[in-house]
Amino acid sequence: MAATKWLVRSPLLAAGVAGALFVATPALACEQGHPGGPTATSEVRQAGAPGPDGGKSSGAELVGSVPEAKGAIAVNFLSYRDGREIMLVSGEFGLKSYDIGADPENPRLVGELNLPGLWETEDTEVDAKRKYVFLARDPRAFGGDVTTGESGIYIVDARDPADLRIISFTNVPAGHTTSCVNDCKYLYTGGPARAASMPADWGGRPIWVTDVRNPAKPKVFPNPIDTGRNDGKTDYVHDVQVDSTGIAWVSGRGGVRGYWTSGFHRDPLTKRFRRATAPDPVPYAGGKINETSVTSAFMHNSYRPVGNDAEAPGDGRYVYITEETFVDGCAGDGALVIASLDGSFEGQGWRSTPENPFRLKTVGTWRVDGQEGSDPGSASCSAHYFDVRDDILVQSFYEQGTRFIDVSDPANPRQVAYHRAGDAQSWQPKWQDGLVYVADNERGIDILRLDR
Repeated sequence: MAATKWLVRSPLLAAGVAGALFVATPALACEQGHPGGPTATSEVRQAGAPGPDGGKSSGAELVGSVPEAKGAIAVNFLSYRDGREIMLVSGEFGLKSYDIGADPENPRLVGELNLPGLWETEDTEVDAKRKYVFLARDPRAFGGDVTTGESGIYIVDARDPADLRIISFTNVPAGHTTSCVNDCKYLYTGGPARAASMPADWGGRPIWVTDVRNPAKPKVFPNPIDTGRNDGKTDYVHDVQVDSTGIAWVSGRGGVRGYWTSGFHRDPLTKRFRRATAPDPVPYAGGKINETSVTSAFMHNSYRPVGNDAEAPGDGRYVYITEETFVDGCAGDGALVIASLDGSFEGQGWRSTPENPFRLKTVGTWRVDGQEGSDPGSASCSAHYFDVRDDILVQSFYEQGTRFIDVSDPANPRQVAYHRAGDAQSWQPKWQDGLVYVADNERGIDILRLDR
């Protein structure tokens, strides 16, 4: 499908109205308008209700917690020249900053930006150099809805973490997640399901690109990118992760596709070299996945270990992917998928159609159902965000807690530790200086240490 041009309204500082608006309290990250989410008839246990056994843990020690951050959705970190180490927690409350430098196991609240009812801010990203935080406003924020609600990006100044301030709010046609590309000079913003004003044949919102070199006056490019991602159909892009070589991996309904966003590269679709830019990236590799759940066609987030990646060096052959889906019980819920990029470097993922489909080869999978420490009474078992250090991948599984998975053999991922509180709603774990900080929507922040 040809790219569609959209008119974007001038930036509007909307934060001032947030405090008076409806405070959303959804039980799960994926809900109405989000593929794979639970329906009104799903037998999902109410968030916060203890499991039958009250929780279990093995190989991972809970060394600290921040219950005041209840409603947490994402966690990230900034380091400052004066030695301060700051944890940024975004969620339904807005944004909170904590000093973790002096005592990493006991974060100290230093600043707050109150935006009650904010949604969704998943995988909140930060500009490590300029000390900015980028919050995605989903159209369902503050009591809105998918079809008509306002979406966009808040840019928050965190140069003084004790004085968090909104620099700008920019209306963007997408707003479920927003991700840095090209050293945070640009943002890729995607999701959720399509608005009423969008083409009827779209399954969801693709990516819109925003120039944030001037954070006070962001510029949204009119043409969306990563269209036609689902066997030729424009569909829901959920999130973007950039690997250590600068390739942006775009995940959503229709698989995972990687793009060069800077430099000169061969375009496999035209067979010619050209300059890649954020609003006009060059396809690299990727494509649709053979989903492990019969109800799923939705890839939530991904990561490609490659080269001299300080976190998890690798040869770049594999991409780790969260497949997110919810069905009754756990057996069919979404899994961690490890797929090979072999055979996808000539644009096959961009040429795929229902009549002539292309699929990446799945090398290995891991799901929480039936694993040690799992709660058989839980119906919220889908894989969610993960983070990787060396060969250990730590991943959130909602009510099934946080799981440490050895991926040294991509064909045979295996659990080596876990922590599942009885009231867990684990959404995103992040490694930081040997500890794992977990954004738990029910519990706030849990701090874990892997015993090894």
